[in-house]
Amino acid sequence: MILKVIKMKKYILIGLAFFFVLSAILCSIITSIVLAKEEETQQNKKSYIKWVDYNVPLELMEKTAKFDINSHTKAEEVKLNWIALLAYLASKYGGNFASFQQKDLDSVVEKLKEGNTMEELKKENKLYSYYLEAYTAILDQFIGNYKIEKLQEDGTKIYEEKYGIKAFLPIAKNYAFSHYNDFGNSRSYGYKRVHLGNDLMGSIGTPIIAVESGVVEACGWNQYGGWRIGIRSFDKKRYYYYAHLRKNHPYAKDMQEGKVVQAGDVIGYLGMTGYSVKENVNNINVPHLHFGMQLIFDESQKEGTNQIWIDVYEIINFLKKNKSEVYKAYEDTKDYERKYQIVDPIVEKEKNS
Repeated sequence: MILKVIKMKKYILIGLAFFFVLSAILCSIITSIVLAKEEETQQNKKSYIKWVDYNVPLELMEKTAKFDINSHTKAEEVKLNWIALLAYLASKYGGNFASFQQKDLDSVVEKLKEGNTMEELKKENKLYSYYLEAYTAILDQFIGNYKIEKLQEDGTKIYEEKYGIKAFLPIAKNYAFSHYNDFGNSRSYGYKRVHLGNDLMGSIGTPIIAVESGVVEACGWNQYGGWRIGIRSFDKKRYYYYAHLRKNHPYAKDMQEGKVVQAGDVIGYLGMTGYSVKENVNNINVPHLHFGMQLIFDESQKEGTNQIWIDVYEIINFLKKNKSEVYKAYEDTKDYERKYQIVDPIVEKEKNS
């Protein structure tokens, strides 16, 4: 009996020893995983882009966009990407496009058409990856495939498949506006700061258009921007800010936070509200739309101190090529809607995800 008890204690001790060894191993593995995750998180925090200067001239955007669109619509063997072309040239010039020469663009296009890849060509330009990521964050959904309504001779509408510019000017078609490059100008209301957008001067009530498809993230009063709308792109990289909307009736019908809008939709109406802690006050001297674009490479940048707002002046000039036509859809509210609907693949993808 005594021997049985001794053997039992022996097995218990062995079992306990095995348990503690196994527990130590598991703890070590878990600790290693946690530390690796923390290291990865810290590395990611350190590696995201923290500043972007967007100074690509209109002429170059138009040239590279033409190469891109033509290579797709003409079914060329090599499909060119305008963002990659811009990134290549930016890396070649160190971001200074005053050095641009047409032969440099023609040369890279020719090499690509001959079968060279951008992966091969970029080896000579160490900054290519940075510019590609930065410019993709800015221009990703500006050109691509889409379908748009087309009016036929019998008055019916059909959807026509297209490849081209699918981002829209923020001012509706047939409405006049003017602007100049005022990015970085000083502002003093509330506190001393710089202007982080582009002011588009126009008439009160001018329909304001969503530049890109996305989700309404902000909709309401802000003492600096007055009645404003903030729309986030689906990839979360771009935050579009439309401010100083019309007093009393700032927004398009059913506009609210969480709403999905498509590029070209009417989202609100130009006004002169803002510069007041009190809602619905016109304290802006001249009616205009303040339009801004914020880049977000890490979510901490959205509201944090490391915000990236880019100069959108030349982007506005580029988008003059694509305007959304509107009509008065509701007599009771006098709200406008777009005249021709589009089918944006990225919206369809979001709906099905």
